[in-house]
Amino acid sequence: MNQQQFEQMKSKGGFIAALDQSGGSTPKALAGYGVGEDQYSNEDEMFDLVHEMRTRIITSPAFSSEQIIGAILFEQTMDRQIEGQYTADYLASKGIVPFLKIDSGLAEKDNGVQLMKPIKDLDEKLSRGNERNIFGTKERSVVHEPNAEGIKELVKQQFEVAEKVLSYDMIPIVEPEVDINSADKVKSEEILKVELKKHLDELPEDKNVMLKLTIPTNANTYKELVGHPRVLRVVALSGGYSRDEANEKLKENDGVIASFSRALVTEVNVKQSDEDFNHTLQQAVDSIYDASVNKK
Repeated sequence: MNQQQFEQMKSKGGFIAALDQSGGSTPKALAGYGVGEDQYSNEDEMFDLVHEMRTRIITSPAFSSEQIIGAILFEQTMDRQIEGQYTADYLASKGIVPFLKIDSGLAEKDNGVQLMKPIKDLDEKLSRGNERNIFGTKERSVVHEPNAEGIKELVKQQFEVAEKVLSYDMIPIVEPEVDINSADKVKSEEILKVELKKHLDELPEDKNVMLKLTIPTNANTYKELVGHPRVLRVVALSGGYSRDEANEKLKENDGVIASFSRALVTEVNVKQSDEDFNHTLQQAVDSIYDASVNKK
């Protein structure tokens, strides 16, 4: 593991850019960027276009390690190149720590939660991640209801995957998202916090994870986890909130930084000139950085 990158993720001010929309959400990501489904005729063309979009974002002067300390990549992005370097190496050359989304999507809802589908090629993904100089991973599941049994099972699954990631000398980002539209979000968050702490307490002293959590309804709900000795960093997902709303809520949570995807790139567009594109992206970066670093 790269010790310099470890220290950066532990303590540097800034946020993580999530550029990891995959198969199912790629058409939506492209549509938001102004590229309609009529502009590609198959999956290969679609992924070429999304890589062009991500390349434009990553190579922008607004995408700088002054404010962005890490970036989460989709598997195909990891295997593609930017300016003659594999994407993770290009990011590292800019001082930005590369992560890889490794989950294979969500299972059907059961017991109020959606577990991860089995990750059949997990070892192969992690091995390739090592080869591509990936620092850490991200794996997402979703809590819809305050079902204690379901949440317990979900957190257990997350930490089973995390242990596998740790065995490859990478840092896992454990992401048990709580749906922002769920009926009893506060209760779900309280149950989730207890389950996460149980598993964190059981981790060996030489192992660390990161947590990616929905911004809680009650500010500083996860304060105990932010300060946990096994937690390298707690980051927040925007979860469908507008950028302004996500930033406002994030500011109330001490020690939590952003890891936004849609909220980061919602206003950039394929038709913008480079000047307009970079200016638009810089405005988004500035606002998310401010919410991550300057707390109320």
